[in-house]
Amino acid sequence: MKVKSIISLSVFAVAVLVSSCASKKDLAECKSNFSDLQTKYQAQAVELATAKAQLDAANEKLRGAGNQLKEAQQANKELQQTLNQSIQQGGANISKLVDEINASNKYIKQLVEAKTKSDSLNMVLTNNLTRSLSKEELKDVDVQVLKGVVYISLNDNMLYKSGSYEISNAAAATLQKIAKIITDYKDYEVLIEGNTDNVPISKTNIRNNWDLSALRASSVVQELQNKYGVNPNRLTAGGRGEYNPVADNDTDAGRAKNRRTQIIITPKLDQFLDLIDQAPADE
Repeated sequence: MKVKSIISLSVFAVAVLVSSCASKKDLAECKSNFSDLQTKYQAQAVELATAKAQLDAANEKLRGAGNQLKEAQQANKELQQTLNQSIQQGGANISKLVDEINASNKYIKQLVEAKTKSDSLNMVLTNNLTRSLSKEELKDVDVQVLKGVVYISLNDNMLYKSGSYEISNAAAATLQKIAKIITDYKDYEVLIEGNTDNVPISKTNIRNNWDLSALRASSVVQELQNKYGVNPNRLTAGGRGEYNPVADNDTDAGRAKNRRTQIIITPKLDQFLDLIDQAPADE
């Protein structure tokens, strides 16, 4: 209706302009005004179509989020029923069931409290990446999702031999699980980024912290490629030395946080949006 009104107004305006034009110069001016009106009409029509498409997309995403919430609530209900039956039978592992219910409740709470669609997606992806790591491994591994990019930060005490860029034996189990994550998300790009504190390195074969950070990143890349079969075409090794701190280098605790290696996984936008349909898998 709004578009028809604009058309009618345009035609009326042109008729008035043409009827009032008495010379070729006036006629040219009328034609110019008519052309301007046509341009404005076309622009408004495009804006209207774009707004409608955006509204339809937003409604579809909202329906998807609502369905996911219903499924999570149904799963929680079923877990509660299983617990009640197990208590009556007296043979169930009640502690395990309670943990599962608590995990389900926590997931529902996070989903409900997510302020934006992006928050929900970040939460789902973080859950997918951390579910294979044990509690002990999570002490040395920090997983964050920021604006669609996954950051897996590894503590250097766990990852490398003391004062070296060689991978320690203790890191094998964790790197194997991270390699599985990278393999599962086979179309994602992976950057291995080394970081140090600001204490100068005192090794004769390593010039400075730039060298150390790059060598450590390269060690992780080669470990993922040679030992766990990650496609090297997806991997990039880089060092940032001491110049990307996350904490104050004036304290031991701060320097420990800065000595880290980050595995940065960058998904394509369409693959990231598909995660809204995935709930955390059962262990």
